[in-house]
Amino acid sequence: MDKIAGRKLIQWYESVKRDLPWRETKEPYLIWVSEIILQQTRIDQGRPYYLKFVKRFPDVQSLAEADEEEVLNYWQGLGYYSRARNMHASSKVISELYNGQFPSNYEDIIKLKGIGSYTAAAIASISFNSPYPVVDGNVSRVVSRLFGIHEAVNSTNGIKIINKKLNTFFIEDDPGNFNQAMMELGAMVCKPKSPDCTLCVLKENCFAFNYDKIEIFPVKNKLKTPKQIYLYYFVLKKQIKNDNILYLNKRKSNAIWKNMYDFPGIETENKNAVNKLITDFKNKYKIKSVDNKSLKIVGPIKHQLTHRTIHAYFIEINVGAAFVGQDHTELISVTRSDVYKYPVPKLIENYLKKYI
Repeated sequence: MDKIAGRKLIQWYESVKRDLPWRETKEPYLIWVSEIILQQTRIDQGRPYYLKFVKRFPDVQSLAEADEEEVLNYWQGLGYYSRARNMHASSKVISELYNGQFPSNYEDIIKLKGIGSYTAAAIASISFNSPYPVVDGNVSRVVSRLFGIHEAVNSTNGIKIINKKLNTFFIEDDPGNFNQAMMELGAMVCKPKSPDCTLCVLKENCFAFNYDKIEIFPVKNKLKTPKQIYLYYFVLKKQIKNDNILYLNKRKSNAIWKNMYDFPGIETENKNAVNKLITDFKNKYKIKSVDNKSLKIVGPIKHQLTHRTIHAYFIEINVGAAFVGQDHTELISVTRSDVYKYPVPKLIENYLKKYI
């Protein structure tokens, strides 16, 4: 592979690239936001979140000055909330150490919390024309097929080979467009399944295409089986006039979904008897009586995280007017109409939309 192939790729990209809001700018803050959102989110899903987020937080300073809970609320629905927390923390660093100006070199960018080599390379190349190639899942797949790389792309040695081969046709004087072209090729043409090889601008250079071995690449090491987690949520509801009161619980700092809101509940690694859990919960929260006719159990609802598979049960309990969550100051009472003002995980958001 040579530089001619790299320039041909850029020409293709400039003629077919999608019209995306973050491609209308080289502002590093906006590139940063888009890259963080798109780490775990498809473009069609991420675009409205991006537009909403940058409308409220149009620059580093506005993000740095915001309360974390509000930032999480604007991130709600995207999942992987550590991304938002890291962005918020890094915006404060940029505000304090760089006077609100996004750092312009790769070495400083990659020091920011939540920014790895891929994101740092994307920002540095697109915003500052720095010659750093990006390597993500799309790029690894394209390069492995182009060169017929049999090493696992998610192994240390495989990553080294990918980078070495990528540099043979990387265009140093136009790194931003090259990097976006590689990502576009992986997303639109060299897809994981059923790639459109006949449309590929690099098919003449492609080992997998020319030897009819597309389905073999990329080679990957199998990931560990996700841990099974059982969440038993207690949805305490109290009728007051024409509205329902719900009781939310703020997650502790050492838990998943840190500082977000869900319902009080019990987390276990094995499936438990619901009746016993209800009895234990009633005793803990001093719920003296429950109308069993109104008691309702929703679930299990499966929710997949990267390293965990969650099986969630929502146990709806109507509590009496006298209930105020005595001795449990972590509970927050909110009206049903106000519950969406609180940042909640996607699992809780989906439940609220469907059942409350």
